[in-house]
Amino acid sequence: MTLLHIDSSILSEQSVSRQLTAAIVQRLTHANPGLAVVHSDLAAEAIDHLSSAEFLAFQGVEPQDDAAKQAVARNAKTLADFLAADVIVVGAPMYNLSLPSQLKAWLDRLAVAGKTFRYTENGVEGLAGGKRVIVASTRGGLYSTGAPAAFLDHQETYLRGFFGFLGITDITFVRAEGLALGPQSRTAAVDAALSDVQKLAA
Repeated sequence: MTLLHIDSSILSEQSVSRQLTAAIVQRLTHANPGLAVVHSDLAAEAIDHLSSAEFLAFQGVEPQDDAAKQAVARNAKTLADFLAADVIVVGAPMYNLSLPSQLKAWLDRLAVAGKTFRYTENGVEGLAGGKRVIVASTRGGLYSTGAPAAFLDHQETYLRGFFGFLGITDITFVRAEGLALGPQSRTAAVDAALSDVQKLAA
């Protein structure tokens, strides 16, 4: 089995989402010693915004210049890593009510018609089912169901919808929110999230 570990936070060692993804990966690899881990740091090795040449390549149009060819080759590896993974652990902090642009750029390489989804007479059919996705979600404020600002959550709702679009239904969120509401709130949120990590099914 293979685990794909994705980090997207720009905060390095100050990142709670990175702390949580590391704990999740440790939990799963400890329980499954044979689990192979592929790690991608989208902040350290950023993927550019999707270009027209890359988008057209998804549709079978060959790139013409060397830079575009290199980008298309990288996209192919990014997609291959995703398709080969049985478990995907994603660090997803909330930035300005949504996702880091680094993470969005990665997601843009996964939604490829004919590879991870297809259009049929009955609508969209996801082709990447059978995978397990665990999202380490971190937020400065409170956006969970029932919170006054819940309607502003364009982070977890987007990820659930996106992976669902690809046919993935086994999606778990390990959440630490209220991180910006003071030291006590931050500590309590991180401790609760780390406790949830230990309850994850191996």
